[in-house]
Amino acid sequence: MKTTDLFFLILTFLSLQNLSSQSNTFQSEDIVEGIEQKVIDWRRDIHENPELGNREVRTAALVAKHLKLLGMDVQTNVGVTGVIGILKGGLPGPVIALRADMDALPVLERTPVSFASKVKTIYNGSETSVMHACGHDSHVAILMGVAEVLSAKQKELKGTVKFIFQPAEEGAPKGEEGGAELMVKEGALKNPNVDVIFGLHINSQVEAGKITYRPGGMFAGVGDLKITVKGKSSHGADPWSSVDPIVTSAQIINSLQTIISRNVNITRNAAVVTIGAIHGGNRSNIIPEQVEMLGTVRTLSESDEELIFERIRQIVTKTAEANGAEAIVELPYSSHYPVTFNNIDLTAKMLPSLKKTAGESNVLLVPAETGAEDFSFFANEVPGLYFYIGGMPKGQDPKTTASHHTPDFFLDESGFILGVNAMVNLVADYMEM
Repeated sequence: MKTTDLFFLILTFLSLQNLSSQSNTFQSEDIVEGIEQKVIDWRRDIHENPELGNREVRTAALVAKHLKLLGMDVQTNVGVTGVIGILKGGLPGPVIALRADMDALPVLERTPVSFASKVKTIYNGSETSVMHACGHDSHVAILMGVAEVLSAKQKELKGTVKFIFQPAEEGAPKGEEGGAELMVKEGALKNPNVDVIFGLHINSQVEAGKITYRPGGMFAGVGDLKITVKGKSSHGADPWSSVDPIVTSAQIINSLQTIISRNVNITRNAAVVTIGAIHGGNRSNIIPEQVEMLGTVRTLSESDEELIFERIRQIVTKTAEANGAEAIVELPYSSHYPVTFNNIDLTAKMLPSLKKTAGESNVLLVPAETGAEDFSFFANEVPGLYFYIGGMPKGQDPKTTASHHTPDFFLDESGFILGVNAMVNLVADYMEM
């Protein structure tokens, strides 16, 4: 064996020993176990009283009150309704940020739980039901629990912990700024300057007790788009008198699908181009003047995004031109999230901590997803690690379990304590590095 190899093995062994022993001296098991019911109660309260993005007034007040009672320096109204708590440890060390998102969705809840939401509000000018159909209520409750655990060990902390409770992860209302992007603009990662950030997302289709992760790009970057095709109206019986925007739009939609099949190297990264809404005309016998389409683009690299955006603009405008019509492409239209990228070095360093928390067989490497997360704005500024914790009852089939953003979305509350333990251990272990 080479001397350099032996030296590396010794360093690795000492690092793992340090992580193992450090957790035992730092973490107080009775505090963590004692927090579980509180986390469940907080989550049920937030679930029963959901609020849409940039409207999380009640949730933010609950969080701020809790952090103040723990003795933290608390900032409110960051990025509209965001809350930041700063816990200064008794010893010098790094600044670690932990993030939870607070907003709910315009979904009518259909679950049989006693704390199901009955809340209604106005969304896009119409009355809608509101539901925590993505698990953000559990993220808030878990981070509140982490705050209580770490506050109880404040004197032993080797550094500072910044608790970031973020609004509008699902997107701000049209015409407003919000989410992680706005919090970054308003200095959420400054004063004190954050060294690393950790975040988690509960997953209704991953078994409770498990953690899934991926180094590098874990979630796709996303940009929405609006396409307006302008033609010439005519009677439906005289199509030759028109410049038909509906036929043109049909050709555009079909041609857009060739971007993925013919332009993107899908052996490297997945990508998606989806048209999700189309509107034009109001009678069967009138060819309208205009058609509007809405869609989404998902990519796992900046180069793929540049390629796809350019091809969309080319296909839309040239297809319209070939039909004698005019097309306007707004891309991105109202929102644009970068790829959620897990820092490779940070992920490697913290993987032993996750395995120690859940057990090695319960920490699983997974493929990238074409869903998006605005945690990406934080992770673009400082090294970040984002991972899933399981929320599906054990023994269920993920293929038949209700997915996120649906009326039947359900979480097994036994999975919450894993989130608390994971975050506590990540903080404790990183502070010892």
